[in-house]
Order: sequence, then structure tokens, then C-alpha cells
Amino acid sequence: MNAIMTLFGTPLGWIMYGCYSLVKNYGIALILFTLITKLVLLPLAIKQQKSMAKMAVFRPKIEEIQKKYAKNPEKAQQEITELYMKENYNPMSGCLPTLIQFPILFGLINVIYYPLKHILHIPADVVSRAFEITSTVLDPSKMNTYSKEMSIITAVQQNSQAFQELGSDFVNQILNFDFTFFGIDLGAIPQLALDPLILIPILSGVSSFVLSQISMKMSSATTGENSMKGMNTTMMLMMPAMSVWIAFQVPAGVGIYWLLSNSLMMVQQWVLYKVYNPAEMAAAARKEMEERREQERKEKIEARKQAKEKGEEIPPEKGLSQKEINRLKLAAARKRDAEKYGEEYVEVTDDEVE
Repeated sequence: MNAIMTLFGTPLGWIMYGCYSLVKNYGIALILFTLITKLVLLPLAIKQQKSMAKMAVFRPKIEEIQKKYAKNPEKAQQEITELYMKENYNPMSGCLPTLIQFPILFGLINVIYYPLKHILHIPADVVSRAFEITSTVLDPSKMNTYSKEMSIITAVQQNSQAFQELGSDFVNQILNFDFTFFGIDLGAIPQLALDPLILIPILSGVSSFVLSQISMKMSSATTGENSMKGMNTTMMLMMPAMSVWIAFQVPAGVGIYWLLSNSLMMVQQWVLYKVYNPAEMAAAARKEMEERREQERKEKIEARKQAKEKGEEIPPEKGLSQKEINRLKLAAARKRDAEKYGEEYVEVTDDEVE
């Protein structure tokens, strides 16, 4: 897990470093970081919104397939997969924005646990020596069990003289490092106690619940169906409950990010809902699908005309009417006879085809 957090934490650390360098306050830097990540992920959110509208257009076909092959789930899944391919639709595309949030969370935890590395860019050997000094300054009960770098910050603030061997620059960097958000220590882990930090997990859970409600309501408006179908109360509360539980396990900064992220997501979804009107998007998706099908039909007709001119056998294929198929077959047979007996080829008329 540490390797995964480090993997994602390194690039995110540079973003946080840039934000902190600009405002010199970790809490405000965290707000900027959240805004940047949301702007970067905005194209995926727009794509997700359009994907939902597109899915609404051919969902009746899926239901028809499921009903037709109710006793043969494997065949139904095969037909649905073929439908997805035909309509150029990826059912996983809607999950991507949600899945990306997890590596961001993992990376952010790493950034918060290692502020000396990511924000102050203090060399590893200096950090190692500073921790040795910290173990002599702090009582074991006051050591941060999750992050030795947070313990170093606490020790320097408590007894800066003990770290003079590391140089005044090191000490000044630590003393001037503002790791707060409106007075809240973002490195502290919320506890079940009468402490302002307890509000962070609670608000994270509430914001997650409200966001899920908004998402389902807008999804229902986009797809034209009840998104609550098949989802019980337990499932509805799972994500908010997980948000609360995780926020009690990690530094307050992660909970703050989660709260900010959920709040921005609410605003983003409202804006996307207004800008990308569900009814208009569904109509546009339907028009796009119809145009593509018409283009495919014309290409098939052209391909069969070329096959007819070469005298090749023309197999029946979906997308052509039976009359078109009969016309192409008759034309191919007539061309072969004309070449065989040296007769003049005559085009097939509508009256000759039923």
C-alpha cells in the first residue's frame, strides 16, 4: 500500500508544492489543489454525462434482449456486448471519474504524511537525522504513529534548539510551515471526542450522501428512468458510511479534501445538468446513432454494388432490407449469365424485385 501511495503521491506532491509556494498556507493550498484536480477531471465528467444520455437512447434494446433471452443469460450478455460494440459505447466510461478519485486520495494521504518531502523538499538523510533527534525530544505518547515527519514538525515547534545541528534553514522552514486550515491541524487524525476535528468526518459523510442523492436524481432525469430501482437503503448509505470511517483513519487534510471535493462535485453536476440538457443530449445522441447507421447502410450497399460488378456472391447481411438483398442477388446472377452467354447486362428494376 505504501508503494501505491508513493506512486501517486509523487506527482500530486509537486502540484501541492506549487500551490503552497503560491499561498504559503497548506489549507488554502489544499483548496487550490482540489480546484485543479476537478478542472483536470472536468472533460471526463462531461464525457460521463454524454455517455448517460447515449445509454438512454438504446436502453430499450437492452431490455428487449434481456427479455428475449431471459432463460439464457450468456446469450443475452453476448447480444448486449455486440450492441455496445455496434453503438460504440463503453459501459465502463461512466465509472472512470469515480475510480480516479481513489488514486488521488491515496496520493493525497502520502503528501500529507510526508510534508517535509513533498512540500519543503528536505533531503531524506536530513529527515532521517531529524527523526532521531525527535525521538529524544518527544514523549512516545506524543509521537505520530502514522507519520514520522509530522512528529518532526511537532518536535521542532516544541524545542527548536535541539535541531540546531541541522542548520537554521531547516529549523526556520519547519517553524514557518503553516500546516493549518482556519486553525485546524491538517496532520491530526480526528477522534471520537469533543473536538472540532470530529466535524470533518461527519461533514464528509453528509456531503457524500447529498452528492449521491443529486447524482441519482440527475441520472434519472438524463436516462428517463428511476435510478433508485434495485438499490436498497443499505447500498445508499454505504458510500457515506465509508467516507465517515475513512475520514476517522486518516489526517484531517484528507477529510477536508473529501468535503471540498464533494461540494465542488455538487456544483459541477448542477452546472453540467444545466449546460448539457438531458433531453437535448439524448436527442443529439439519437441523431448521431441514426446518422452512423445510415452511413453504414450506404457503405454496405456500395460494397454490394462492387461485388455485383465483379460477379461475386453477395451474402445476406443485417442493415439491408429484404428487397435490397434480393435486388443485389438478382443483379449478381444476371451479370454472371451475361458474361457466360455473351449477352448484354440489364439493370434490375424495382418491378422485378419483391
